[in-house]
Amino acid sequence: MSEFHFEARAGRNFLAEEMPVEIVERKGKGHPDSLCDGAAEELSITLSETYRREAGRILHHNVDKAVLVGGRSNCRFGSGEVIEPIQIYVVGRATEEINGKKIIDKDYCQARLKDWLMAQVPHFRPEHLEVKLLIRCGSEDLRNIFDNEDEAPRANDTSLAVGYAPLSELEKLTLETERFLNSPKGKQKFPAVGEDIKVMGVRKENKICLTIAAAFVASEVPNRENYEEMKREIARYLQNEFVPRFTSREVELIINNADTKETAYLTVTGTSAEGGDDGQVGRGNRANGLITPCRPMSLEAVAGKNPVSHVGKIYSIMSRLIADRIVTTMPEAKQVYVYMVSKINEPITRPQAVSVEIWGLEVNKVKEKVRKIAAEVLESWAEIRDGFVARRWSIY
Repeated sequence: MSEFHFEARAGRNFLAEEMPVEIVERKGKGHPDSLCDGAAEELSITLSETYRREAGRILHHNVDKAVLVGGRSNCRFGSGEVIEPIQIYVVGRATEEINGKKIIDKDYCQARLKDWLMAQVPHFRPEHLEVKLLIRCGSEDLRNIFDNEDEAPRANDTSLAVGYAPLSELEKLTLETERFLNSPKGKQKFPAVGEDIKVMGVRKENKICLTIAAAFVASEVPNRENYEEMKREIARYLQNEFVPRFTSREVELIINNADTKETAYLTVTGTSAEGGDDGQVGRGNRANGLITPCRPMSLEAVAGKNPVSHVGKIYSIMSRLIADRIVTTMPEAKQVYVYMVSKINEPITRPQAVSVEIWGLEVNKVKEKVRKIAAEVLESWAEIRDGFVARRWSIY
């Protein structure tokens, strides 16, 4: 068992469910910020697969800087056209050759990112997108960390991460509302709704307000009357069939509150990126898929960072796994927060600190059990690394 500084203590202040006001946000997969996160992560996966095929191991890369420059479109009920393409730039560092052999084909990587974007937003056409990679080789000291896939790598930075469990009712409702609307079942039921969906959940005492911004696909909406009726249908379904699965609290649903008599949230493709809305890595959901200002969280942008030694990425999953396992194996734990901090150039299995806050348990009685869970998760670093490449972890 790896040695690391560990502390467990009783939770302070409120449980999330007891706070008088709770705020949660979720940006859907077609939001410009989510598209940037996804593009950066997809490039990291592409590079990791290439490195393993060509070199037998994942080599150094961090391609976590991405920006989306919104296009321009003309849109109206029933039709529309994109008149200026969306531009996506991914910037970072990556090993481009080994033993004098070039191993990265940028044209292939760009084509793969374009295919991924078109799969995320099915109304995209090739002419709607321009993808460009701006990648250079990283520093030698960071490249040397990647020599052996069978040994715990050294941390490439001094970083922190925070994870918690369980999700509150509002967090589950906010997360699952967007996931449903963007799921195959949701698309079958409401085909006019695009992929750019943002859900803002606000709870004041026992009353919840869900404000949903959903881009509609113009070709699926023949007129204003149809648009308004579809909004009412979505609200009715969510209110009657969906919301009761997650909460018994009173819930108010508001859809496309910016609409006026003259305007509606219409798009050609299903994302606001076509009409001037821009995006950037790190401005969207945190590593648990939510934006939670009422919870402790890190500002670390996880997408695109290498899955081998970048502790800001790896600890984001580890901290969540530790918290999940505590509440799963100790059901009386009402709330758990896990804080992790690395030290650059030390093995990622030996963080500077793992600090655990627990509500609802006598901490001294479970401290060793909690420490064992933390140690087991730290020792599973290879499984976590491979999980990123296999897309097992939902990180945005």
